[in-house]
Amino acid sequence: MIALIRYSLAVVLHSQRYLAPLLLFTGLMGVLTVNGSGPLPPAYASSAGALFVASTWLTVALLSLDSAPQRAIVTVTAGRSWRVLLGSIATVLFSCLPLMVFGLLFPLWVGSYDVRPADLLLGTVAQLTCALTGTGIGVVCSRPVLRRHGHALVAALALVMTTLFVPGLPPVNRLFRLMARSSDSAGLLAPALGMLGISALLLVLCGAVAQYVTTRRD
Repeated sequence: MIALIRYSLAVVLHSQRYLAPLLLFTGLMGVLTVNGSGPLPPAYASSAGALFVASTWLTVALLSLDSAPQRAIVTVTAGRSWRVLLGSIATVLFSCLPLMVFGLLFPLWVGSYDVRPADLLLGTVAQLTCALTGTGIGVVCSRPVLRRHGHALVAALALVMTTLFVPGLPPVNRLFRLMARSSDSAGLLAPALGMLGISALLLVLCGAVAQYVTTRRD
């Protein structure tokens, strides 16, 4: 698995496909969190939303890099196709870690907030929830599942917009609504952890769908 992660990181770094989602993330952070003040939950909802969009794009970019012959070679080398998929997912989540740290610290640097440990914990849970959800959406919208770029783009946009803006839809919209309406980070931790669990299940489901589709095609 470590070898697969190292391979995926080398491929995405060499291709520079990470630049677009990285620039999008930093741009959204600059627009949504600069000069903020007051309670931290709304600010961390904004940084989590930026990570959600960036992780979706990064997942689609990473899983769509290899051509069919190259992907077949990697699968044979790894021994199982599910190992390749799991390695790609792990690579995306590993790549999201520095973005999560930036999302936690940047609002504190550019804004004026009264920081408590519960705020940082809530921000971490929110960003992890969005990273897992974005990765799941990216997995089912990548080339192994949707081979036409146009179809993948439309599907990704539709799923991202639905997840973000359908009122009360867990895990992302529901979590954002909770964080926007309350400044009590400690009181929000329990429902936020529930949304984190839903996002983990969603990623597992999306991974299973992607594995089923690619296995049937191969």
